[in-house]
Amino acid sequence: MLAEIGHFALILTLLVAIAQAVLPMLGAIRGDAALMAFGRSAAALQALLIAISFGCLMTLFGQADFSVKLVANHSALSQPLPYRLAATWGNHEGSMLLWVLVLSIYGAGIAKFGDNLRVTLQARILSVQAMISVAFLAFALFTSNPFERLFPVPLDGAELNPLLQDPGLVFHPPLLYLGYVGFSVTFSFAVAALLEGRADPAWARWMRPWVLAAWVPLTCGITLGSFWAYYELGWGGWWFWDPVENASFMPWLIGTALLHSAIVTEKRGSLAGWTILLAILAFSLSLIGTFLVRSGILTSVHAFAVDPERGVFILAMIIGATGTALALFAARAPMLRSGALFGSISRESGLTFNNLLLMALTAVVFLGTFYPVIMEAVSPTNKIS
Repeated sequence: MLAEIGHFALILTLLVAIAQAVLPMLGAIRGDAALMAFGRSAAALQALLIAISFGCLMTLFGQADFSVKLVANHSALSQPLPYRLAATWGNHEGSMLLWVLVLSIYGAGIAKFGDNLRVTLQARILSVQAMISVAFLAFALFTSNPFERLFPVPLDGAELNPLLQDPGLVFHPPLLYLGYVGFSVTFSFAVAALLEGRADPAWARWMRPWVLAAWVPLTCGITLGSFWAYYELGWGGWWFWDPVENASFMPWLIGTALLHSAIVTEKRGSLAGWTILLAILAFSLSLIGTFLVRSGILTSVHAFAVDPERGVFILAMIIGATGTALALFAARAPMLRSGALFGSISRESGLTFNNLLLMALTAVVFLGTFYPVIMEAVSPTNKIS
C-alpha cells in the first residue's frame, strides 16, 4: 500500500508542478496577483507531496519490503537499519527521487523566504523552478519508477554494494545533491532576470545567499567524498580520479566564480551579464554531471545506470534547459549593460581575474573529462578506457 501511496503522490507532484510552471508565469505577464500568489502555494504543496513520496520509499527500505523491486535489488535483511535507509538514495531511481525532493525544497524556500523579492520576479523564478521539476518528475515516472512491484516476492534482497555500506553513503550523496540542485535556484534567478530584462544590484543581493546555500554543501560533499574514496580504496585508489568526480568539481569551480561575480554585481552594479551566464553554466554543468552518472557514456564506478534511453532523456533536458537559457541570454544580455566601471587595480578587478582563472580551469577539466568520448567519436577504433 505504501508503494501505491508514494507512486500516487509522485503523480500528483507532477500535476502540481505543471500548474506551477504555467500559472505564475502567466500571472507575471498579465500582472495578475492571484496567479502569482498561486505559485507560492503550489511550491509548498509540491514539496509536501514529494516529501510524502520519498518518505514512503524510505519506509519501504526500512521495513525491508522486498515486494518493491528497488528494495529487493538494493537492500537485505542483514544490513543495519541506517544502511537500509541510506540505500534509498544508493541507486538510480531513489537518487532521482532525492534530486526532485531537494529541488522542491529549494522551490518552497523561495516561496517562504522570498518576500523581499519583486512579486513578478518571484513568480517567474518559481515558474522556471517548476519547469525543471516537471522534467525530472517525468523522467522519474516514465523511465525510473522507484515504486515498481516485484513478483514473486523474494525472501531476502540482493543487498547493497559492500563499498556503499559506509557512513559516507549517509551524508555524501545528500550533500552533493544540495549543491547540485541548489544551482537550479541561481539558474531560475538568471532566466527570470532575462525575462524581465533587469539584473540590478538588488537582484544580485537576493541571489547571492542561494549561491552560498548551494556552494557550501557541495564543498562539504566533495571533501567528504574524497575522504571516503581514499580510506575505502587506499591511497591512489582510482575512484578518487574517476572522471565522474569531475562532475561535481566543474559546478563547484563555476559556482565559486559565480559567488565572486555576484559580489561585483551587488556592490558595483557591473558584470550583470557575466553573472547571469555563470548562473546558467553552473546548473548546466550539474545536469551534465547527472548525464555522466546515468548514461554510461563514460566508464565509471559511480555509475547509477548505463541505460542509453535514460541518457537520451537527460541529454534532451540539458539541451532544452541550457539551449533555451543561452538563446534567451543572447537575445536579452545587451539590455543588461549598466556601464558601471571600476579601476584596473581594485577588488572588483581582482575578482574578475579570479573568474577568468576559474573559467579556464573548468574548461581544462571539461576537456579532460570528455576527451575519451571525443576521441572515440573521431576515431572509433582508438577507444580510450
